[in-house]
Amino acid sequence: MISYLLKNLSILKKFFFINLIFFTIIGLFTFVYLKNVQPNLIKKKSSNHINIVNNTIENLNRLEIKFNEEDIRRFLFSTRFIFQSLDRVIFFNNELDLIGDTDTLDLDPRSFSSRLDIIELEILNEEKTKEITEEKNINVGNKNLVSLRDILFNYAGSKNYGIPFTFTQQEYNNFKLTTIKNVFRNNKNIGYIAITENANDIRAAIDERKTFIIRTAFAVGIVILIFSFVLNQYFLKPIKNLVNYTKKIKNKDHIKINIENLKIRSDELGLLSKSLDDMTLELQKRISHAENFSTDLVHEIRNPLASLKSASEILHDTKEPEERLKLINILSHDVQRIERLITDYSQILKDEVALSKEKFKKINLIPIIQSVVDDYNNIYQTKRSINISFYNDGSKSYIINGIENRIEQIIANLLDNAISFSKNYQNIEVKIRKNSDKQVILNIFDEGPGFKERDTEKIFKRFYSNRPDKFGQHSGLGLNIVKNLVELHNARISASNRSDKNGANLEIIFPRS
Repeated sequence: MISYLLKNLSILKKFFFINLIFFTIIGLFTFVYLKNVQPNLIKKKSSNHINIVNNTIENLNRLEIKFNEEDIRRFLFSTRFIFQSLDRVIFFNNELDLIGDTDTLDLDPRSFSSRLDIIELEILNEEKTKEITEEKNINVGNKNLVSLRDILFNYAGSKNYGIPFTFTQQEYNNFKLTTIKNVFRNNKNIGYIAITENANDIRAAIDERKTFIIRTAFAVGIVILIFSFVLNQYFLKPIKNLVNYTKKIKNKDHIKINIENLKIRSDELGLLSKSLDDMTLELQKRISHAENFSTDLVHEIRNPLASLKSASEILHDTKEPEERLKLINILSHDVQRIERLITDYSQILKDEVALSKEKFKKINLIPIIQSVVDDYNNIYQTKRSINISFYNDGSKSYIINGIENRIEQIIANLLDNAISFSKNYQNIEVKIRKNSDKQVILNIFDEGPGFKERDTEKIFKRFYSNRPDKFGQHSGLGLNIVKNLVELHNARISASNRSDKNGANLEIIFPRS
């Protein structure tokens, strides 16, 4: 039930709700505690009263003190030390006549109450209260006065007769604790004894506990309010801004929420904000890249499709074998073109997904390049007698920070490009070296026609291809893929014509590891 209620609440509301439950539970425990603390304190004092009463009765019976004013007065004088902790001791005979009262004796210079025969009922046994109030027509709510004799009278007729009976009373500004008991001798009741003690310390203890609880609750409430403000201002509000930020992005809302103030924070929220913003920018970049790429792909496919449509229409009406063969070659060429475009596009998408999962590490370029070169030599030396040579400047290792299979992909695509422009029996050279800045430089030289373009940066653009003779074998994406992978490694790639002979030179400069 509680989990269901909390499910749709904000963090701040959940916090207040949990604290409300906490305060309710604490309040109930506090109420029960305060309800029981007074009876417990009274019980402790009443135990002492009972001991005094029982000892007094034992002395009375042992000394065979008669219950008259003279004997009781002598007894009080002789045993006054017993009552030093009490405020007042009163003796009644069996007819409830007052026969002894410490207030009328010069036993102790302490201040005693002036009279006790009339008291205000405060706490009394439920049964006693009912008996007294019914018989005497007492209105307890209006706090009418009840005499001690009335209490003794009802005590004498109750089932508690014979055992000490303790009750509390409010006399003026004092909280009093009184214990009464009958004196039984020779199987006959001869009188009553009542002792009373100032119990303001009980009231003070209760008030002290109440004050402490109230102050504690107030202090905790203030702390919770302050914490709630801090929680809302410094944590929940920024989180809400981040949520709104993501919603705006999801809905493609042009109203941008500024989270720069969150990004400068040095705590976890600052890191989260920066990561979220970086991720958003990266996603937007990828989305934009995908949209542009798709647009370009559609444009590139449209041309061979138009050619296919035209060639197929002409082929239907062409009877000459030579013309039909030419048209069939065009159809085959265009189909290859479309197939290659789709294949390379799919590969790019797979590469982007794979790149997000791959990690950079220290790698040596020598074995990677040698492996790719050996594989291509095995293929193209046999097929076209093209020889690929690998040279280095004598170093045993060329360490860079990169992804091994992506470096293999770069080398393979560059060799594919060089081979596509090479004739049979020509040579391709792969060279690696370090410059004065300890940067690793990789060059791939071919003996092809070189570049006709003055701006060689064009060759790295998507779908750019300068291969009219074998256009169907290439999509124009190979060098663009290479450029993206090179930049992924924080490296640079450039293209130029060879200075020593005809041919192209593709150069990659890897940063110092």
